Amino acid sequence: MSRVTVTRSIEAHAVDVWRLLTDLTVRTRATRGVEVLTPGRFGPGTAWREVRSQPDGSALIEEFVVVAVEPPRRLVLSSPGAGVDYRVTWTLRPVARRRRTVVTVTQEAIPSAPYGRVVALLLGGLAARVVEGALRRDLADLAAATRATDAA
Repeated sequence: MSRVTVTRSIEAHAVDVWRLLTDLTVRTRATRGVEVLTPGRFGPGTAWREVRSQPDGSALIEEFVVVAVEPPRRLVLSSPGAGVDYRVTWTLRPVARRRRTVVTVTQEAIPSAPYGRVVALLLGGLAARVVEGALRRDLADLAAATRATDAA
């Protein structure tokens, strides 16, 4: 299993960051390529599909399913892959007496087939750098969304 963790401080209250992170209606409006797969309230079992641009210009389609929700502190998602399943955990920690939230996102790659372990060994370092870049972009997008919400 490999793990990549990225942390960023965001100038917003945890409840506001949480709302932007978990409101799929806002996400579908703000991000092209997001399709909600399950109707109803956000919670365990909620699923959506995202089309993400890769550094090389290609598109990556990912499906996410909510595994656990602890508003406004923790969100755990799963995403099936080819030979490897992914678990993404978002943790929000409010900074006492400040309008700031420290957001940590961790992606774990869990081999689900024998060849998944081989691929992880061969591409481990490269894959980790790509994942780290994607997680940093996700956090930057979340921070930008909080600034845009403040400005509105």
